[in-house]
Amino acid sequence: MKIIIRKALPNDAYNYADCVISCWQSAYKEIVPDEFLSNMLAEKEQWIEKYRKALTDPGDCKYYCVMYSERMIGFLIIHKNDGEIWAIYLIKEFWGKGFGKEMLDFAINELKCAGHKNISLWVFEENKRARRFYEKNNLYFDGTKREATYGKLLVQLKYVLNLQ
Repeated sequence: MKIIIRKALPNDAYNYADCVISCWQSAYKEIVPDEFLSNMLAEKEQWIEKYRKALTDPGDCKYYCVMYSERMIGFLIIHKNDGEIWAIYLIKEFWGKGFGKEMLDFAINELKCAGHKNISLWVFEENKRARRFYEKNNLYFDGTKREATYGKLLVQLKYVLNLQ
């Protein structure tokens, strides 16, 4: 079966929040403190409301649901003005099946069609699995770092892809 990537709608907010929490709890288990990840579930209503607002008025972002047999198994967020992939996540049980590559190709194509010559995204320095995935798909760390706090101070690395 193939995945379907479609525009997220305001009535997707519940499933979107559910997917975000599930993806974060899997992807960042050894990176982000357990307390932060547990609190995401406790604050689920706030996440639903956050995405209800974002999906109603997405601004400069494009939100997508990744569907597999009627189930939301992942999501994408693309910032169309600056050529940045803000989020690309898949529920753990679907890792390693080629869906991540399909999602990345979709995001790259969307940004390429929008006229971007360079694409970027940020990844936690400690997220070796994601970094290997991006490097395997021709993105590279450009030397830019920033810090973010998610229960503790974390370093994010900027990965880029030149489309020229």
